[in-house]
Amino acid sequence: MNALSPRCRPLRDRCAKQPIQWARLAALTQPRLLLLTLQQPATLQVATGGHLSDDALHHFDIRIGHPEAFVFEQACGRVPAMPGQGTFLVIDDDADVLTTARLLLRRHFGRILTTDDPSRIEALMGSERIDVFLLDMNFAIGDNTGADGLRWLKRILEIDPDAVVVLMTAFGDLDTAVTAMREGAADFVLKPWQNDKLVATLGVALALRESRTRLAALAHPQPIDDFVATSASMHEVLRTVERVAPTDATVLIRGENGTGKEVIARAIHALSPRANRPLVAVDLGAIPEHLFESELFGHRKGAFTDAKQDRAGRFQAAQGGTLFLDELGNLPLALQTRLLRVLESREVVPLGADTPVPVDVRLLAATNQDLEKMVAEGRFREDLLYRLNTIEVRLPPLRERLEDLPPLIEHLTQLHARKYRLTARPPSDAALAALRAHRWPGNVRELSHAVERALILGAGDQLEVQDFNLPGAAPASPTSPPPPSGNLNLEENERRLVKTALSQADGSVADAARALGITRAALYRRMRKFDL
Repeated sequence: MNALSPRCRPLRDRCAKQPIQWARLAALTQPRLLLLTLQQPATLQVATGGHLSDDALHHFDIRIGHPEAFVFEQACGRVPAMPGQGTFLVIDDDADVLTTARLLLRRHFGRILTTDDPSRIEALMGSERIDVFLLDMNFAIGDNTGADGLRWLKRILEIDPDAVVVLMTAFGDLDTAVTAMREGAADFVLKPWQNDKLVATLGVALALRESRTRLAALAHPQPIDDFVATSASMHEVLRTVERVAPTDATVLIRGENGTGKEVIARAIHALSPRANRPLVAVDLGAIPEHLFESELFGHRKGAFTDAKQDRAGRFQAAQGGTLFLDELGNLPLALQTRLLRVLESREVVPLGADTPVPVDVRLLAATNQDLEKMVAEGRFREDLLYRLNTIEVRLPPLRERLEDLPPLIEHLTQLHARKYRLTARPPSDAALAALRAHRWPGNVRELSHAVERALILGAGDQLEVQDFNLPGAAPASPTSPPPPSGNLNLEENERRLVKTALSQADGSVADAARALGITRAALYRRMRKFDL
């Protein structure tokens, strides 16, 4: 009989008092849904009758109708104590509740969106990738039946069957909770909530969303043949991916913004022997410099002021799988030295720790910057560059593989038509000519947004030039034309300046930010705002 690890035992008794309903095993070789009970004081019993060793568990989410589940996971070392990521949407008709939730949750998670109007849910789901919904159950004055919340829960799950919804109400009872869970809610909380328990509950919900995303990726892997590519240059890229994927070689993926560097990284992982293990993607350009070390290598409780408890870094989160470092050129010099040491020793030392932790990860990296130039300028270590570019994959910009444009447009049209339940329509000859003439500084990402916009706004049987909202005729130079006289629209001019700076900097975010006189983080916010 396999006992729980000693770290789990202090919470065993507390958890044993709660009715454990089910658990999702997310990252074993064969992910499956398991029913668990605490059959004996120190044993987890699987509903099939077998016993599951604590050491065999890589990650699991326990639903027990109580946030002790998240505490239990933390004690067993399965998930980071503070997820620090994810996009949450809080829906409540009480402005004070929205303000309180926003102030609390933004300390622990990523983006916190709020609305007092549930009818905006569909529009927000169309424009945002929402990981967890925190949804009130009653929106009509005097109504405490929960019917509103259940109706919107059903609509959310119709749009996204994998959505994770936590319902909340001030009028809770057992029957309401059971109904909510039966209808697909991930959990149920009562108002007024206890802050630590709400954070723990939403931590479990976020972990569940990530588990569902990983399981969906495993259930529907994207084979290399599914890539939309007819050009010789992209065929060469895909041949390289097929050859390098089965190995453990470090791969450096180069290309402009929007060329599909992360898509290639995911393909390499999916075709590798590590495909059934985690792929952890880290956007180095989005991490504040003072958090770099903690994010990558983890920290111990008390390592710095806000280190309330131990937290695993991204290297540990990717254990046995693949770590993808995007925007590599944004890595500070001091951390470049530490990264080089990790690659050589295969060990990380979390902040505040003395003992190194062994790691087994395959490293993929991507950049849109000229690393050789940065080496010459003393901004990037030459030895690290040599260590990272064992294999180098260069993605051509869209303007250099225009033969891929028609099949890409057809693929994206079908994709967005399914997403919005619209009829797929082809571009007219004039529109296709205009699309060919455009320089596509944002590459495939920009094309995807243009097709999505055209499909939604276009009214005819074909997509016309004006539906794509292209910024005028194709410019001959990489710089955008100056704003027309009299145009004082701040947002339009800000977008134009950001595009011009990125174009003049050849896609280097760091150089463009310096030219604009703002920080990289501020430039990234504007790029997200303007879909660049």
